[in-house]
Amino acid sequence: MEYRQLGRSGLRVSTITLGTMGFGGTGWASPIGHLDVEGARRQIDICLEAGVNLYDTADVYSSGLSEQILGEALGTRREDVLVATKVRGDMGEGPNDAGLSRHHIVRAAEGSLRRLRTDHIDLYQVHEWDGLTPLDETLAALDALVTSGKVRYIGSSNYTAWQLMKALWTSDKHGYESFVSEQIYYSLQARDAESELVPIALDQGLGILVWSPIAGGLLSGKYRRGQEAPEGTRRFEGWSEPPVHDEDRLYSTIDELVAIGEGHGVSAAQVALAYTLAKPAVTSVIVGARTEDQLRDNLAAADLTLSAEELRRLDDVSGVPLLYPYWHQANTGKGRLGPADLSLLERHLP
Repeated sequence: MEYRQLGRSGLRVSTITLGTMGFGGTGWASPIGHLDVEGARRQIDICLEAGVNLYDTADVYSSGLSEQILGEALGTRREDVLVATKVRGDMGEGPNDAGLSRHHIVRAAEGSLRRLRTDHIDLYQVHEWDGLTPLDETLAALDALVTSGKVRYIGSSNYTAWQLMKALWTSDKHGYESFVSEQIYYSLQARDAESELVPIALDQGLGILVWSPIAGGLLSGKYRRGQEAPEGTRRFEGWSEPPVHDEDRLYSTIDELVAIGEGHGVSAAQVALAYTLAKPAVTSVIVGARTEDQLRDNLAAADLTLSAEELRRLDDVSGVPLLYPYWHQANTGKGRLGPADLSLLERHLP
């Protein structure tokens, strides 16, 4: 297992993170899995053996049950790993049971600490943008949690580029603790993050944690052109994220993944994970699995290295036209582009 620095922080995390949305698996999380404490403990055993040191959850996963199961399954091994959780979603029916107000953040953190059976959260992430709460209030509350020792590092998740830059500026302006990471959706199925979020990570020194790097199972090789979604998969059970806007490009991408996987003797899922891990600023990919075999297969991606030619093939088949102003910068900016710019534009330069 390789360990990478999480942004500009001193924290080193494994390139594979265990996602725990399937721990409990009730309510809207039901299609992800239904792991109980024993099942979760077994997955953690497998991950620890492979060298995984980061475990990601959220308070809204099964209304806190995921955190509870993770805390119980870790037990005395808690101090040997890093635990990341999130705040922002609805945790009740009251008017202050969601969002990023000081009231909700502090209350939610205390709840997560109890469920996780721990005295600190290693990485506390805001799960989504809150356009109704001033950023000063949100970041001051997070800063206080770090100062108190209840939280070690903070991160963002699902922010747009301008929201993330505004948050970083606000922290800098007031001397608050600043985000060290962004948790984002990024995969061969949708490379939207390459336009703004990846360049921001490179320019501002943020680590990228990738959720759903196999696109909710779409890139696993189970879904093929002209075939119905296999029974028992997320899509079969009605899971709608991520949305698919171009089925033809998706299936062509899957065909390429399968072909490259056959050349290495590995699954399409491993190739998809290895591709994302090879992209700039990516620190770790978050994987979850219903079965131990799926988990072991995903973990094996940490040892898979794709050639430059294989990466180019995957870039080509999954790529989309540059939006403005990027196509203009590619045409006229050569020689004045920095590393953050080139992460998107280099392969498009004339």
